[in-house]
Amino acid sequence: MASEHWARQASRRFSTIEGWKDLGNGLYSATGQLRTIQITPEIGSEFYDFKSPTVTRPGLQSAFNAATINSDTRRVGNLEKDFQAISKSKEIYYSKGRPDIMRVSSEDSAIVTVPPTPEQAEKRQDVPEAPYHILSTKQKKKLVYIISLAGLFSPLSSNIYFPALDAIAKELKVSNALVSLTITSYLILQGISPSFWGAFADAIGRRPIYMGTFMVYIIANIGLALSPNFPALMVFRALQSAGSSATISIGAGVIGDISTPEERGGYVGIYGGIRMMGQSVGPVLGGVLANFLGFRSIFIFLLIFSTLVLAFIVFYLPETLRSIAGNGTIRVNGVYKPFIRKFQKEPSYMVNPDPNFKLPKVSLLLVLEPLKFLFEKDVFVSLIFGAVVYTVWSMVTSSTTALFKEHYKLNDLLTGLAFLPNGLGCVLGSYLTGRTMDNDYKKVEQRYIREHGLEEGKKLDKKSRGNDFPIEKARLRSIWWIVGLFIIAMLGYGWTLNTVIAVPLILQFFIAYAATAVFNINSALVIDLFPGKSASATAVNNLVRCSVGAAGVAVVDLMIASFGAGPTFTGLGLLTVSCVPLVAMEWIWGMQWRIERVERLSAKK
Repeated sequence: MASEHWARQASRRFSTIEGWKDLGNGLYSATGQLRTIQITPEIGSEFYDFKSPTVTRPGLQSAFNAATINSDTRRVGNLEKDFQAISKSKEIYYSKGRPDIMRVSSEDSAIVTVPPTPEQAEKRQDVPEAPYHILSTKQKKKLVYIISLAGLFSPLSSNIYFPALDAIAKELKVSNALVSLTITSYLILQGISPSFWGAFADAIGRRPIYMGTFMVYIIANIGLALSPNFPALMVFRALQSAGSSATISIGAGVIGDISTPEERGGYVGIYGGIRMMGQSVGPVLGGVLANFLGFRSIFIFLLIFSTLVLAFIVFYLPETLRSIAGNGTIRVNGVYKPFIRKFQKEPSYMVNPDPNFKLPKVSLLLVLEPLKFLFEKDVFVSLIFGAVVYTVWSMVTSSTTALFKEHYKLNDLLTGLAFLPNGLGCVLGSYLTGRTMDNDYKKVEQRYIREHGLEEGKKLDKKSRGNDFPIEKARLRSIWWIVGLFIIAMLGYGWTLNTVIAVPLILQFFIAYAATAVFNINSALVIDLFPGKSASATAVNNLVRCSVGAAGVAVVDLMIASFGAGPTFTGLGLLTVSCVPLVAMEWIWGMQWRIERVERLSAKK
């Protein structure tokens, strides 16, 4: 009878509002003992907002189950009201850590971290977690197709322009070297603008920034189509880059919002593969349009195409930023709501947003925030190596028009066709690398499971994947042979321009394939290192790559004129060799640097 009495008393503490209130400083019965305590529950703030009058974040139920699974009590009554009652009666402590246990101490205001017993751990594994995102795999792929279409404009705008360089120089009566400066200005803005747009996309949402960047892009194409002289062309070309290049980092942010690490590689591969179609299709379109309709028709085509894509985004693209839309179950309105949802029945799982949630204030500090990533050692070495590969590849593509016209006497149309192997290499490199990254992740994941005595053949969830999971090795596992292929192709490329045209084109295919693979691996790793700031992290990636790439493109013609094509591209291959130790540093010390950063940031909170 006594044991039943204590059980009823213990149950009452967790099943009624009064019980939660009495649970502050007072007598608490547990396993037949009396203790004077102060309750301090630790539940991750990302699971529940204690100030909110309604349950606003998915995962609350699983958080509560995980927190109370070790007690002998049973949850009865209204969970939401109980949590509100205790939050009003006592100061609540909660962290962003794992909500494994409701921690109780016999000392006032203390927190005792109690590791679970094997039986408790087994029970917790049976508790279902809220999905990372409510979308199904099929729906996620559809979303990736939409953002890939938007991201297509950055490489398309860059490469559709190359076959028209001679036509532009003749019509505007300037030198080819001067026209090449528009490529440099494009790359500079391609590096700078994503840092600006990416920071805003991580703060105020993906949809409004997508719309803003496309409006800038549309205005730029109108200006380019009507440019009366070279200075106007230069200005609007830079503005075009500012509008189109940000779509890459915003799209990477969307992928980070909706995907877990084990599925992210495949989505990055799809995203990059579709985007890189601009590398192959762009020059062909540019050559055809410039040859038959004049170079201005290129920008008219881009104007029409971008307007259609903007309409598609307004109608169909949902908001995915997790601070606004959660895992897709939080109700959004206004600019965040796709127009098509006005005509659709709302799913039953949708909940109201937190009324106390406010968007961050827009300031210069917000724009400069992504630059902090450059001071992280693991990010820095990855970005520098990626920037070198990007620069070398950009120097190959930007010099193709002049070199092939000189050696093979091609017109604008045939020059555009000469870019096809490069574009095909980009598409295949992106798509196949995505599948390779997924397979590499699974292999590293299973090795981690065996080493930690976890259940084999099962995917890791957030609970069982600790900071010591080697995500760096999962991403870099295949990079060694890819970099080797890139270096070999570069060492021989410049010397083949005096042979039949097929030989340098085949080498361009392998250069583009390997370079794009490196870009995708770098992008996936950066997203993994900063999943909550994926757009900003990708923007910094673009900033470093494009800044270094702009410098390379600006000097490549001078280098070829001074040293010749053979020595120039062999030297660039050797430059890549000298940077391989950066990848080795990430492989060896990357996880250590990441853990140090996590601990440092946790200590500040």
